[in-house]
Amino acid sequence: MSQQPHVLIIGAGAIGSFYGAILKRAGCTVSAVVRSEYEAIRDGGFQFESPLGDISWRPDHLYRDGDQADSQPDYVILATKVLPNSDRAALIRPWLGEDTGIVLIQNGLDIERELAEAFPNNPIISCLAFIAVSRVAPGQIKHNAYGRLVMGRFPEGIDEHCSRLRDLFVEGGIDIKLTEQVVGERWLKCVWNTPFNPLSVLANGADTYTILDTPGGEQLIRDLMAEVMAVAEADGHPLPSHLPDSNIAGTRKMPAYKNSMALDYLNDRPIELDAILGNVVAIAHRLNVPVPRLETVLVTLRMRQG
Repeated sequence: MSQQPHVLIIGAGAIGSFYGAILKRAGCTVSAVVRSEYEAIRDGGFQFESPLGDISWRPDHLYRDGDQADSQPDYVILATKVLPNSDRAALIRPWLGEDTGIVLIQNGLDIERELAEAFPNNPIISCLAFIAVSRVAPGQIKHNAYGRLVMGRFPEGIDEHCSRLRDLFVEGGIDIKLTEQVVGERWLKCVWNTPFNPLSVLANGADTYTILDTPGGEQLIRDLMAEVMAVAEADGHPLPSHLPDSNIAGTRKMPAYKNSMALDYLNDRPIELDAILGNVVAIAHRLNVPVPRLETVLVTLRMRQG
């Protein structure tokens, strides 16, 4: 590998372009593959408003979806949404070299296995992003807060790729937590995401306060969290019993807000239903863990999607 790696971002929307900006600040060569907004990004790069200061940047190489790679990057960062019927292996295959590391900055649970099976010889680094960032116009991004990544090798451990990427992201200005058990960290994040995201869609895009303050709402959230935690424990990742209390207390400390799935629903975009809820229910079925409330929410949302 070169002294500073060449990183290619696939799915350079709000989240992908933010982490591209961080790696650019650390001196990496950073390229991007975009499906839309090619002209705006070619002409103006990614323009950011951020509490980190001026992190606007231009990709070293900008590709359209379907272009041919002219070199193999050291790392491919996949930052697309995990949607039904999307073939993520086909999306990244044209850009991979024999030793290219696959870095997932994506939501959900059990999202790595498909890529590990397709590319058994490429290292997979799985990341969870804790960030508030949104696209406000073509090529224009508003970074509101946070940016921390939790990162580990899939299925477990910390390797030299994790350490190298950690150093680069820290140099670029964000906080990184390395974990030996990235699957356990995904279960931890599911305790909040799996109840709140799908319920917000069933409630027509409701914000967090509406969900919690409707009579019976907080209890339903707690019951859904308990089911998620039961599946996590059966999957070998027991979680602390205080999590429902701490998650709800933390949510009440923040202003009311609409989560990412609610915003996708309200803007008529596809939602990450399987990654955030469907895969939890599938694992529950495989491990014979009863999850009647999660099943009800999943089936109802599938009816709604038609």
